[in-house]
Amino acid sequence: MTRRRWLLGLAALVAVVLVAAGAVVTTSLVSRPSPGPVAGPATPSPSSPAPTTPAPVTTSPTPPPGADLKGPLNLLLVGVDTRVSVPGWEPHADAVLVLHVPAGLGRAYLFSLPRDLVVDIPAYPKAGYPGGRTKLTHAMSYGSRVPGDKAHPSTAQGYELLRTTVSRYTGLRIDAGAVITFGGFDKLVDTLGGVDLYVDQRVASIHRRPDGRYRDRSGSTYTGPQMVYQPGNRHLTGWQALDYARQRYTAGGDYTRQRHQQQLIRALARKILDQGLARDPDRVEQVVAALGRTLVYVGGGRRLVDFAYALGGLPAEKFVLVGLPGDAVGSGGSYRGEQLLPVGRDFLAALRGGDADAYLAAHPSLRVRS
Repeated sequence: MTRRRWLLGLAALVAVVLVAAGAVVTTSLVSRPSPGPVAGPATPSPSSPAPTTPAPVTTSPTPPPGADLKGPLNLLLVGVDTRVSVPGWEPHADAVLVLHVPAGLGRAYLFSLPRDLVVDIPAYPKAGYPGGRTKLTHAMSYGSRVPGDKAHPSTAQGYELLRTTVSRYTGLRIDAGAVITFGGFDKLVDTLGGVDLYVDQRVASIHRRPDGRYRDRSGSTYTGPQMVYQPGNRHLTGWQALDYARQRYTAGGDYTRQRHQQQLIRALARKILDQGLARDPDRVEQVVAALGRTLVYVGGGRRLVDFAYALGGLPAEKFVLVGLPGDAVGSGGSYRGEQLLPVGRDFLAALRGGDADAYLAAHPSLRVRS
């Protein structure tokens, strides 16, 4: 049975990797030996005049990577359904998350935009797209089209159009981002030894059996025993974390899935920090290796290490998870997509104005708990 490659809003996991890698960069730079003293002349002969003490040689320290990144920063983290087994399949943005780090880089706000959010997508001549008003997820697929080469869509092009669309909708400049696909995520979680997570509601998997095997499928209908995640503190393996985060046919629909994805990201961040992984370059390399080709970094002219160093001092508890509520948009009785409620749109305005903390204090229901 062909495995459908969902994205799972785990693109924000790159932020966790950046934080861990940043701490490693910081440690290696701080502990790097300083240049030794400049060698003086050889031992003088008896007839040589007494040497004079050379003036001390001072060198300007090399600034660390990303030292000029003071914030605010906005990272666009995208999960795509690539379905590499289907020739010519256009990548779809199944999860769209934005990490906003205010000036000073001491705090971060992570929020999701609904994949079905109805937005204005600008024209994109490179892909032959004339522009239009449709679901956000389509920006990735429309932008990925390569005229004259339908069999090889470009994820990089798709990201470019999605980035422009998100920037215009939120009013935030996007500094860098990453695209993550399905493959390798379960291996990543297993590399970390699993993840501890509080399951906040009963979630029944439509895809997996209790033993991890995929359920039988006939057309669009799944049959057979289901894996069920019961409320409470749970330890999830890689396939379980992947499966749990992808479920949207549950109470709350896609908005619940967004919340669960954010909770999983925070749990992974805590796991990394609790393990001391950020101080262990070998373990960081294992995490990055586990991501492999599933991660595409788009730096906007900046190296990944620049953002890693800049975010290296941001602890997991300073990740503020924000849920933006929305509702359905219809036309003539037909479902067109989703729209954010005014309280969500106003949060974006508060974020742009630097008043996010005050706004969240006045609207505590927007904070994602547990």
